[in-house]
Amino acid sequence: MRHRISFLLCLTLAAPVLAAGPVQYPETKKVDQTDTYHGTAVPDPYRWLEADVRQSPDVRKWVEDQNKVTFGYLSSIPEREAIEKRLTDLWSYARRSLPQKAGSQYFFTANDGRQELDVLYVQSSPFDEPRLLIDPNTWSKDGTVNLAGAFPTQDGRYLAYGVSDGGSDWRTYRVLEVATGKTLSDEVRWAKFTSASWDAEGKGFFYTRYPEPVKGAEYQAALQGPKIFYHRLGTPQSEDQFVFDYPANPKGLIFSTTTEDGRYLLVTATKGGRPAETYIKDLTEPDGKVRLLIPDLGNQYFSPAGNDGSVFYFYTDYKSPKGRLLAIDAADPAQEKWKEVLPEAEYPMRGASIVGNLIVAQYLRDVVPHVRIYTLGGKHVRDIALPGVGAARGFSGDRYGTEIFYAFGSMNRPVSNYRYDLVSGETTLIYQPKLLFDPEQVEVKEVFYPSKDGTKVPLFIAHRKGLRLDGSNPTILYGYGGFAISMSPGFSPIMQAWLEQGGVVAMACLRGGGEYGAAWHDAGRKLKKQNVFDDFIAAAEWLIANRYTRADKLAIRGGSNGGLLVGAALAQRPDLFGAALPHAGVLDMLRYHLFTGGAHWANDYGTVDDPAEFKALRAYSPYHNLKDGAKYPPTLVMAADTDDRVVPGHSFKFAARLQEAQAGEAPVLIRVETRAGHAGAGARSAALEEASDELAFLVKTLGVRWGTATVSK
Repeated sequence: MRHRISFLLCLTLAAPVLAAGPVQYPETKKVDQTDTYHGTAVPDPYRWLEADVRQSPDVRKWVEDQNKVTFGYLSSIPEREAIEKRLTDLWSYARRSLPQKAGSQYFFTANDGRQELDVLYVQSSPFDEPRLLIDPNTWSKDGTVNLAGAFPTQDGRYLAYGVSDGGSDWRTYRVLEVATGKTLSDEVRWAKFTSASWDAEGKGFFYTRYPEPVKGAEYQAALQGPKIFYHRLGTPQSEDQFVFDYPANPKGLIFSTTTEDGRYLLVTATKGGRPAETYIKDLTEPDGKVRLLIPDLGNQYFSPAGNDGSVFYFYTDYKSPKGRLLAIDAADPAQEKWKEVLPEAEYPMRGASIVGNLIVAQYLRDVVPHVRIYTLGGKHVRDIALPGVGAARGFSGDRYGTEIFYAFGSMNRPVSNYRYDLVSGETTLIYQPKLLFDPEQVEVKEVFYPSKDGTKVPLFIAHRKGLRLDGSNPTILYGYGGFAISMSPGFSPIMQAWLEQGGVVAMACLRGGGEYGAAWHDAGRKLKKQNVFDDFIAAAEWLIANRYTRADKLAIRGGSNGGLLVGAALAQRPDLFGAALPHAGVLDMLRYHLFTGGAHWANDYGTVDDPAEFKALRAYSPYHNLKDGAKYPPTLVMAADTDDRVVPGHSFKFAARLQEAQAGEAPVLIRVETRAGHAGAGARSAALEEASDELAFLVKTLGVRWGTATVSK
């Protein structure tokens, strides 16, 4: 076990420990730090833990000492070995991504179930034998250098691919000649939150980069000053041509994409995490300027679905909270000339694409995907029948092609890939994983429960068929509730292992997400963020009231914004949960915007600069609302040292404060993964260790009898 060994070897001089029930924690120093916001003094005694673990010996030693305690605790759990063995079996299924067509070729990533990292293949049709193009497993011994995006030219001759080191969001782009597999000399560095958008001839690509950060500040410093450049093949990055920046909001994001016909470059500029303005550049004009296409209309979303010459189709929530499709002519883009192609419907639209001279529109009906096909004039043609209740994605293809691809999975089924023929309306299964369990023995259903204010909230539940509702079932409740992201009931080997042991998995679709459109999102952001936590707490109460479980058998789990959710619920209702697993959470809401890309989240959270928003943030910020002498449930905080999206200082400070505040004997542990990013461990073996530790913690703290039942073939 790579991480345990490395930490134990370097801990010959452990810090003094303080007794706290059965677990002894390393001593964590406190500093005299107080900030004043709008006349309110707020102590921050663990400010020193915000420092980059790579640059601060004190923080590095604190992490090492904490990991020693955590790994010692987890390794002592008798069931852990059996858990890892079963997870290894469940994780070891072959899988493929959806194919992406370029010219006459199809590109996809795959894993045979035993590889540390996914590899990239190319094939001449979705049914032919593929050819290996890129294998990142050869890039590093420990699997921490990974493939991060692949972008072929329109004709499939070249491929730009991203490289991520240690899970960071920073990307280095290189270029491959597809026919020979030869890597060219091109290298583009300091790219982030961007794709590589090729021009029509495949001579170069557009991308977003940031100024090279000061050495030592690569993973912590606030991002600002993104610019779009054009890189021409065969030239050094220093000669890349500047295309666009957005000085009106230097802390915002800017994205670019070229149209399929190669004629236009579209640029989206954001403010506070939401699209603000859309610009266009005609690439057929040698000296063509980047000009405004869609002005800032006040927190409204415009997403390009495709174009027909100068006419662009945009999915938007402008004057339509549930979404609609507009046609905007770039040759005459005055707002009064915009045409509505698909009006707002009863259920929210979540996206659209132009394929085969048709519109493929995606909707959610009570969080269940529904896909409809229309003509470019908005006439309904037919619907695409999906396999059941689950999660679907894809539905894109060539502007003049006749096929689209989509993926579908559910809480009891890994993702399978399908090809849909736009002419015949026939669906063909092109890839389905082989399973080591029987999905028919697991029931997946959707229910609705009332939140604190009476709002009906969807809840997906999975469990073994024939489950007894006697209040004794160990249950994992998951949620997110933010950034207009719609949750959907997808597959996870971790959850499948839990279901086999008679456990219950529940996923709440909280306000703040996009499940019911813009109004649902607005009801869970900024001054209304507390609604999200109320929804989550109400889900826990409903599961208990309906005898799925009881408080001491109920665990809550969430990552990133979902880590904030878990932290806030833990602070507000410590009596309601038997365990908590916050992953990479945003846990200090007063300072989140000062690091990396945190300023982009202001549209959802607000900032302390506004007095009303400060008051709301201070009221729920997990780090600031832990109370001395409270009895908190067993907690395993999950973090990664190379997380440059939600910096690990959030988790460090929260764990330190929770250990200090804890009055009960329940353990408060933090597990810090090394050379991993916001999504956690990337390599298969490290991810298996991480998941095994997580389940072992729940088995121990919830009192689960592991191995008493299985649902396997």
